[in-house]
Formats: sequence, structure tokens, C-alpha cells
Amino acid sequence: MSFCIITDSASDVTEEIKKEFNLHVIPTPVTIEGTDYFDEETIFPDDFYRIQAEGKEIKTYHISQFMFEEHFRPFAKRGDEVLYICFSTGIAGTFQAANLAYEEIKEEYPDFKMTIIDSKCASMGFGLVVYKLLTMQKNGADKDLIIEAAKYFCEHMEHVVTLPELSYLFKGGRLGKTSFLAGTMLDIKPIIVVDENGSLKAVEKVRGWKKALKRVLDMVEEKGRDLDRQIVSVVYGTDEESRDFLVNAMKERFGVKGVCVGRVGCAIGAHTGPGIVAVVFQNEINEKYEEYLK
Repeated sequence: MSFCIITDSASDVTEEIKKEFNLHVIPTPVTIEGTDYFDEETIFPDDFYRIQAEGKEIKTYHISQFMFEEHFRPFAKRGDEVLYICFSTGIAGTFQAANLAYEEIKEEYPDFKMTIIDSKCASMGFGLVVYKLLTMQKNGADKDLIIEAAKYFCEHMEHVVTLPELSYLFKGGRLGKTSFLAGTMLDIKPIIVVDENGSLKAVEKVRGWKKALKRVLDMVEEKGRDLDRQIVSVVYGTDEESRDFLVNAMKERFGVKGVCVGRVGCAIGAHTGPGIVAVVFQNEINEKYEEYLK
């Protein structure tokens, strides 16, 4: 019997992490012009953003109970124990569907043990959590400590996000027409965080893209702790120039231990557009877990 850590593709976890740890990632569904695709399985960021730029109709929905059952069942059959770190309930219904699936699987396999954690994070917010947990496991941490650390990392993960254009938020009903028109005219860029409920929340408005990127970095400084001891993440859609600016700033300004660069996939990108960039980091670290992350 193995103790397996798994996640879903809304984590935007990198290919390098998947390969290094043989990580099982459950794909998030997306519908394009009425056809279903699966994030990082039948559609990938480059194709997704190209299709989005063409103006095709895109809709997202959370992983269903049936889909979860299909992914959980092989672990139950093998007698493995599973820790699943899932997409925030503040954004999608993933957590509830996963729990319903687990209860159904237990009818077939009563001894199947599974811990499902609502990360209250998005993108590499919980992708970074998964990476830390896998590293701890590799370095000899036991199951109970890993589950404890998972809750801690999720609770202390910060996201600072910005977007160059408001049209995708407007199309998705996350921004009113008046705010969209005024914001576009005044070159307003929102600064977005993931709040304590795991929901995306616009907290500031900045005029101009360069000022928005600078504000992201200032908020990292305000919210982060011991950044020089952390591996942080920079995530982006298609804007490589802004990605590189943030990566270099994290290294030069904050002296971070490392930067994990990820691509924003369908689950978030469908609602934000291709220009999204974000920095993900912790607002606190705990020596108890750090010794397994060296």
C-alpha cells in the first residue's frame, strides 16, 4: 500500500514536477464551441489561448462526481491511501464533487482511505503546495506530518494577480459594463488576490501595466515573510516579457531560494484572458516543515 499525493489540473503544476514525482493530475474540463476538452490532456495552454484569441465560445465546469470516481477507483483497487489537494471551493464546486465520489467509492472499497483538502487556492497557489508536499515525502516525512503541512501551506499561501485587459472579466460576468468601459478608457489594471474564502477578489486598481507589475511586487514585499528562504511561483498566460520581469525581480529584489514558473491553464485563463500574471508565495514559514524542504 502506498500513500499517494494527487491534485487536479487547475493547480497548473508544471510538467517537470509531474515527471519528477510521477504525479497523478486529474484534468479539468472545458467546453469550446460545444465540444469537451480536458486541460493538459486534450488541450494545452498554447492551443487554448490561440482559440480564445479567435473569439470562440469557451465555458468551464468543475470535475464531476463521475470523473472523480474514475480517477479514484484505481487507487482504491490497489489499496493505496490518497491525499487530494483540490481547487478552491471559492471558485469551483470541485471539493463537494470529490467528496461525493469518495463516499461512492467507499461503498465498493470500505477500507479505502482518502483525505480531501480544499486548498482555497488557485493555479500554482496549490500547485506549489503539492510540490512542497511531494518534496517532503521524498525527504522522509511521514503521512501525518504531510497532511498537517498541507493544511498549513494552504492556509498561508498568498496570490497577487494582475491583468492587462478587462474584457474577459466583463464577458464572464465578473465585471459590470460601467466599470469595464471606464476601466478600459482610463487604462485601469486590477490587482486581484485570493481571499480567506478562496475567492478571487479585486482589492486595488492601478493605471498602466508597468505600475500594475510594480504594485504586484510591492504587495509581495508587504505580505511575504522570509522570502529569501522560499521557493515561490510566477505564473502567466502568454506574456513572456512580464513573466521574465517578475521572475528576475523575485530573484534580484527578494533573493528567493527559487522560482517555479507555471502556465495558467483553462480553469483560470478562460475567465482572465491570456495576459494574466501572478506571484504566489507564503506569508509565513514553519521550521517544522522546512527541514524536509532543504
